Parts: sequence; C-alpha cells; structure tokens
Amino acid sequence: MAETPSEQYGPGPSRYLPIADHGLIGDMRTVALVGSNGTIDWYCCPSFDSPSVFGAVLDAERGGCFELAATVPGRTKQFYFPDTNVLITRFFTEDGVGEVQDFMPVGAASVETERHRLIRRVLCVRGSLPFRVRVAPRFDYGRQPHTLRLLGDVAVFESADLSLALTATVPLEGDDRDVWADFKLAEGESTVFTLDQVGRHLAPRMCARVEAENQFAATVEYWRRWLHQSRYRGRWREMVHRSALTLKLLTYAPTGAILAAPTTSLPERLGGERNWDYRYVWVRDAAFCVYAMLRLGFAGEAEAFMKFVNRHITPGDGGPSGPLQIMYGIDGRTDLPEYELDHLEGHQGSAPVRVGNAAADQLQLDIYGALIDSIYLYDKWAQPISSDQWDQLCALVDWVCDHWDQPDEGIWETRGGRKKFLYSRLMCWVAIERAIRMARRRGLPADMVRWLQCRDTIYRRIMQRGWSVKRQAFVQYEDGDVLDASVLMMPLAKFIAPTDPKWLSTLDALTQDLVSDSLVYRYDPQASPDGLRGDEGTFSICSFWYVEALVRAGRLDEARLAFEKMLTYANHLGLYAEEISHTGEQQGNFPQAFTHFALISAAFNLDRALG
Repeated sequence: MAETPSEQYGPGPSRYLPIADHGLIGDMRTVALVGSNGTIDWYCCPSFDSPSVFGAVLDAERGGCFELAATVPGRTKQFYFPDTNVLITRFFTEDGVGEVQDFMPVGAASVETERHRLIRRVLCVRGSLPFRVRVAPRFDYGRQPHTLRLLGDVAVFESADLSLALTATVPLEGDDRDVWADFKLAEGESTVFTLDQVGRHLAPRMCARVEAENQFAATVEYWRRWLHQSRYRGRWREMVHRSALTLKLLTYAPTGAILAAPTTSLPERLGGERNWDYRYVWVRDAAFCVYAMLRLGFAGEAEAFMKFVNRHITPGDGGPSGPLQIMYGIDGRTDLPEYELDHLEGHQGSAPVRVGNAAADQLQLDIYGALIDSIYLYDKWAQPISSDQWDQLCALVDWVCDHWDQPDEGIWETRGGRKKFLYSRLMCWVAIERAIRMARRRGLPADMVRWLQCRDTIYRRIMQRGWSVKRQAFVQYEDGDVLDASVLMMPLAKFIAPTDPKWLSTLDALTQDLVSDSLVYRYDPQASPDGLRGDEGTFSICSFWYVEALVRAGRLDEARLAFEKMLTYANHLGLYAEEISHTGEQQGNFPQAFTHFALISAAFNLDRALG
C-alpha cells in the first residue's frame, strides 16, 4: 500500500491533482480515473472514446466529478486489492480509518454489461468517520445540459444522449443538476453508491450492500483467475503483473481493440500544446502489446486483437497513409477528425483540449513491421494464421516492397514535414523479414526472390545512409546527424547484433546525448524540429528500450540499475504516463499502454539474462 504525493485531504484542496495521483478502474469497455483524494475526475460512458461525464481532470470547474471522501483532515493511501483492478482509497484521521472500494463489475459480476456499472463501497474500519459525497456530471465534455430527477436514494441524470442513475444506501439531496449527501459511519458500517447507464430497456436498479459485496467478490475472482494465466515468475513479478492488468483494462472487449491510453489531452508538458487524444487503436502500440501478452501467456488477448485485425485492419485501396491507417477507432472506424474543445481550460490550464486525432491520415511506414511482427509471433506461439490472412499479409508485404523508400512522418508523428526516418526503414525490413520467416517455416507461397532482394536492399541502405561517420552512430534519418532513441529497436528487432561495434558506438552516443540518469529523451526538438512549440520530458518507452538494449549488449549491471531507477518513477500504484518531466513528474496521457508493454519486455529479458 503506497502513500500518495497528495496525501492531505479535507477543506481547500488544490484544483487539480497531479496526473500520477490517480488509479484506474474499468470493465474493458470504459474506465474511470480515481484520484488519491477519492474523486473520480475522468469517466466516459458508455465506451472509452465516448464524451466524458466526469472530466474535471481537464477542467476543474466545467468538467464534472464524483467526489467521495472523509470530511475531517487526514491523509490517504491508495492500493489495488491484490492481483486485481479493484482500487481501494484509505482515509486516516484522528477519529478513525475508512476506505472507499472502487470497481466496475466484470465477468460473472457484470450480468448487464450495458449498464457500465460503477460501484463505490464506503466502509469504516476503525473508530467513526463523517463522509461527504457529491455527484456532479457534466455530459458531452460539459457541453450538454441535463436534468435531475431525485427520489429519496435514487437520482436520475438525463441528457439528450445519455442518462445515468445514481442509487445509494443513504438519502440524497440535490438541486437542479447535482446531488450530495453527508453521512457518518461507525466501525463495521458501510454504504454503497452505484452509477449505472439507464434508458430504453434499462431502468434504475438498486444495489444493496449484499449485492455490492457479491459483485465485489465476483470481480476480484475474475481478475485473479485472469492473472493466474501468467507464466512470469521473475524478479519483478508485482510490477509486471500490474502492467499486464493495466493492458487488460485498455482492451475493448466487444472488438478486441487495444487502446494507446484511456485519456485525451493530458499534457506532455504543462502549458504546452502537445496534448493529444489517445483513446484509439494505434496499429503499432497494439501490435507491441500483443507481443507482451504472448510473452506472459495471455493468448486470448492476442487472439482477440487478431480478430480485430481481420475484421477492420485489412488492406484498402491506399489513401494518404497507405493501405492501412496508423490508427482506428475501437469499433474499427477510420474517420477520426480532430477538433478542439475551446470551453475547457485543460489540465492545470494546459490548453488545447483535443478530441479526435489528425495523425490518423499520416504515413507511418513502421506500422507494417509492427503489425506483421505481431502476426508472425501469434502464428508461432499461439495458432497458425489462415490462408486468407496469409494472402492479406502478402499484399501488405508487396506494398512495403513498393513503397519503403518514401519519406514519412515516422513513429513520433512529427508535424514538421516528412523525412526518410531510419526507424521507418528498419520496420519495413522487419515486415519483409518476418514474412519470409513465416513462409519458410510453414511452406507458404510467397514471391521469395523479390522479398529477399528488397529486404537486403533496405539493410544495405540503412547501413550506408543511416550511419553517420561524424557521430559514429546510427541517426534519425538518412544522411543526417541527429540522434533518435527509436534506433534502440535495431538490436531488439534483430536487425543488428547487439555487440556489433557500430551498434555499441551508437549506444554510447545515445547514452551521452539523450540519456539523463537512465531516462531517455526520444530526440532533441532543437536539433530536429517537429513542428510543435516547446520541449518535452523523457519518453518512458525509450527508457525501457534502453534497458533492453543494455541487456542484449551484455551490460547487465548498467541495465539492472537503469531498470530499478525507472521503477522509482512509477506512481504509487505502479502506473506510468507517457513521459517524465525534468522534476520526475508523470506527463502525458495516463496510463500509457506503450510504456507498460516496454516494462514487461524489459523485465522479461533482464530477468532471463540475470538467470
């Protein structure tokens, strides 16, 4: 159980909790962020990418929230019920100790999944404590008005597109928009608040204490049964399993989609403009997550994503981004227009708040390597792909052979113009190389002569024009001298031997220029302008890639120290955002699937190397 940085609660709290002062609960359809002060300040219903109902993390005044806390001064600690995604926030005061158990029923506990039930159980475990609850939804990112019908211990919030019912085991008060209640619990007493989607065929349904207790037990059982499939027994089991549980929360059960992150516009730098909507399926991010899940033994999640790929990520006619988009909606949709919500001030005043993502139309050639590598691993470790899937894969490889030499926006989605990025070339090589492996291993038909020739051409091109004699390192783009942490993937993707002199020289150059006490910047925006103002923090996925590169180079002491240092930057629950600021604070959307995938991979390989 960890004490959070924002450990004081009671009157006069800060308008915004830091990004890291949150835990995550969910039901594989949507999630809620629960602050260390007991407030839910991010919740979209009915799905991850729906408009927010509680969005105070993006605007403390207009966003809406679900507050629940003791009303006397004290401190808080948050932890997950062991081996689950059930979150517990404890309140320690002079009068006693209480806790809030937050979860969204899943498995056998979730009989009516369309309710998207959110349960908050409040218990007094020692002494006696006064509590206050306040539920203030603001529908459609705070743009849509709502009405309130209040009858005793049931409140129905109705907007044009969504209705929610709050049921409670204590009487509620309210005005025309919000409800609240003050209550006191003695040792052993409890109360329950339940928020459900209602309307059409779903009428408000009470959740008594006994039912809440049963759903708590069933949800705990679901998560423990799921986690029991893990094959990881290494040194960092707790962190690896928390990352796996987090990745599972970021899967969308109806389609098998895997999100990049469950939030939008949490700033990569306070006061900057690097605020993006990550509630979508990035082909790259999801494909890498499949690798992590397969490594740990979670074949079901890999299979579900492969079904999403078969259903939605099939070669098209070829738009500006090629036959595949770099990202898709969680339901497979391709239209993700980006716009700004000018009425929201942004997290700690960091506007703009964006919905949608214009990067969906970018050309990022590396996604073909990431996707085909995940299909290769699935075919090898889980089950063989079908003949139709192989035909589609061949079409993608043929397209890569025709187009690998184009400039693109690259893995970091720069908005400063296309370049011939080394990482894009590297992953095109991976796409062709993994397809060749599959064809040979299973005797599948392929244009092997062409594929081999193209693979070798890309290899020589990278070795000749991706290498800087001046820097004695592989660099960001052809014929340049700018370093980029994405080249850390070169030995990880088996493009170059991890002890090759050129690679070891590159590793030394990256360590000197982009590494700060084990933390890794992805590149220097001053040396390589990306079309955006301001700088950014270190990129956590790159920090874990760095650990893995050190492992493969045989520098185990350095790798272990760097890994242990990275673990100290996790929040109190073991969760990571996208970046870490120069003061050690979490930055960007939270939690980030990319970071947790890389943690799993680094822990797995470091543990194996240590023996």
